[in-house]
Amino acid sequence: MLILSRKIGESLVIDGRVIVKIIRTDGDTVKVGIEAPTDIPVHRQEVYDEIQKANREAATRIPLPHLPTLGKPKSPTASAPLSPANNQTHIKTV
Repeated sequence: MLILSRKIGESLVIDGRVIVKIIRTDGDTVKVGIEAPTDIPVHRQEVYDEIQKANREAATRIPLPHLPTLGKPKSPTASAPLSPANNQTHIKTV
């Protein structure tokens, strides 16, 4: 593990593509800003852990039984032609 000291406004660069900048400190809390390309996922550790747990569970889940295929769809029934009496859209001319 690399341990660094940074002041507010200072940054560190990871792999030339990820920039971590110290934004502010508030007591024992440090606010950081992270700039990364969209193809690099950035998560808080607890969120990352939950994603990994869900992925493991999904990979070991018992698959559903094969569902039967549906038959050929029936042709739609002819509907009544639209007229002002049954038309949903009314256009008012001025």
